[in-house]
Amino acid sequence: MSLKNVIPGLSWLKNYDHTMIKGDLAAGLTVGVMLIPQGMAYAMLAGLPPIYGLYASTIPLIVYALLGTSRQLAVGPVAMVSLLTAAGVSAFAEGGTEMYIRIAILLALMVGLIQFLLGVFRLGFLVNFLSHPVISGFTSAAALIIGLSQLKHLMGVSIPRTHHVYEILLYAIEKLGETNIATVFVGVGGIVLILLFKKYFKKIPGQLMAVIFGLVVVWLFRLDSQGVKIVGDIPGGLPGLGIPLLDVDLIRQLIPTALAISLVSFMESIAVAKAIQVKHGNYKVVPNQELRALGLANIVGSFFQSYPTTGGFSRTAVNDQAGAQTGLASIISAVLIVLTLLFLTPLFYYLPQAILASVIMVAVFGLIDFKEARHLWHTDRRDFWMLLVTFVGTLALGIEQGIGLGVVLSLIMVVYQTTIPHFATLGRVPGTSFFRNLSRFENLEEFPEMLIVRFDARLYFANITFFVETIERLADEKGDSLRVILVDCESINSLDSSAIHALERMIRKFREEGVEMYFSSVKGPLRDSLQKAGTLDLIGDHVFMSNQAAVEYFKACVEEPKPGRPYRHYTHQTN
Repeated sequence: MSLKNVIPGLSWLKNYDHTMIKGDLAAGLTVGVMLIPQGMAYAMLAGLPPIYGLYASTIPLIVYALLGTSRQLAVGPVAMVSLLTAAGVSAFAEGGTEMYIRIAILLALMVGLIQFLLGVFRLGFLVNFLSHPVISGFTSAAALIIGLSQLKHLMGVSIPRTHHVYEILLYAIEKLGETNIATVFVGVGGIVLILLFKKYFKKIPGQLMAVIFGLVVVWLFRLDSQGVKIVGDIPGGLPGLGIPLLDVDLIRQLIPTALAISLVSFMESIAVAKAIQVKHGNYKVVPNQELRALGLANIVGSFFQSYPTTGGFSRTAVNDQAGAQTGLASIISAVLIVLTLLFLTPLFYYLPQAILASVIMVAVFGLIDFKEARHLWHTDRRDFWMLLVTFVGTLALGIEQGIGLGVVLSLIMVVYQTTIPHFATLGRVPGTSFFRNLSRFENLEEFPEMLIVRFDARLYFANITFFVETIERLADEKGDSLRVILVDCESINSLDSSAIHALERMIRKFREEGVEMYFSSVKGPLRDSLQKAGTLDLIGDHVFMSNQAAVEYFKACVEEPKPGRPYRHYTHQTN
């Protein structure tokens, strides 16, 4: 493996020229400014002091910029991972405490190690077991939970931490009489500002405008003395280098959370990286290298007080739109955060928590995918119900349980689709040698003495019973006139030993009943398996290049029957 494959950043560093700096500088500064309020807001969502959102926006960005294959992906704190962090860590410590912080940093190390090992062993395909409807249902439910979890900051009331929507709403209704009007004004004002700038002034970060609005209003009218909660003192300076907490017992208990964050964060990152890469033809996104890069970003970040990070949708889109050409844009963003940590943290003293809540709510409510649900309702009801079950399950059971439910649903669907795949009974298009599905086309030519079928999947132990039972049922429907069952193997790529044994039993059974089995369009690997098992000897010369060749052969046999047998066998070509 070449050095450029290990450190993809060397490719753009080697070919960097002055024409790229303008776009990278503009994008880096824009995303950096956007990341300041987002980082603090997402840290608060994760149950951490806001400063840890800025810590997570420095080292991980630089590491990914050098090791990642996407040149526009903006790595850092994101809403989904922040909520998963809170869900996992809150079971072991009280939010905001020293132990809570140490466990969150340990979680970053664990997530990084899992992702790095998945990349090293090329196991990125594992995320394919989460289907799109499941991801959409889970993301929409999680977004709803994240958004509603910020009601306490928007209302200025105390609501116990929970990941169940109905509990959040019940608590909010109970506390309605204690709502702080000034807090609501600031929070709703922040939401309105962000939405206005998002719609009419897209080049200006709405989150930054909301932060400025909140700071000015609270400072000018001394709203902090009227019950509006503020961030307060934020420690300045860079994150210190330290070894994360290493507790074997704790690590074992955190594994489910770390696995969930590893897979979900990688899915979010790879999805947006591929979507942006389509617009650029000068590089290629490599999933396993992405896993290694994200893993090392989290591992190194954990030694500098970072909690789990990944590539974010909104910042990546802004990064691309602002003109990012290479990973230098992310490095510039990280430098801006470093300067903020060194010199600007006192400016955020009067920042109201309601503004950070407004940043989170606007970001996550945009992830609720009504459009996908409507689309699936009209196009694929099975996928729609998968989406709905995952959505309701996540809301009812919680975030981590929702992910588990999604994985189980995806695996069940994979098993179901391979166990009961598409099965077609074929007829010939009149005047041609083409064969089509009788249930989809009209006026096809059928043969009373032949049953022609096509099985659209590999044959193996999980679906061979369905294959045999379906053919037997169709053969019964044909009645006593049936003489040949022709299996079109065009869509069968392989078969296992269970399938071979079942085929042999079926061939013998039908032969005793005076019915022969033909096979057409048998691919090389399939024929090799049949040859090694000795099944080809049992089949004899009933393997054909096409369905038409098999039909012509049968007709010739009927016209010149051989004594003692229902029809004659001719030598013919096989593929």
